[in-house]
Amino acid sequence: MTNNVVGRFAGGSPAIVAVRLIVVSFVVGIVLETFGFDPTSLFGDAVRAMRRMVELGFTDIRQVGRILLTGAMVVVPVWLALRLLDSRGRR
Repeated sequence: MTNNVVGRFAGGSPAIVAVRLIVVSFVVGIVLETFGFDPTSLFGDAVRAMRRMVELGFTDIRQVGRILLTGAMVVVPVWLALRLLDSRGRR
């Protein structure tokens, strides 16, 4: 039963999936190496991108919060009024 669960999760026999992943990783590695990418530069670029997203994210989160609050100032009272009017009609 455990093997069946692992097989369904992996998309087939774990050994076959491992071989496929190794082959695909090798082919992708060849293509990336051809274009001058290596693990060190890719990892460094990924770390820099994540830092940049975090830096921008805090500014964006503040802006999203402000936009959400502005919209809620209109939506919540209208929703509440519609709910109150709807509850009167049911009685």
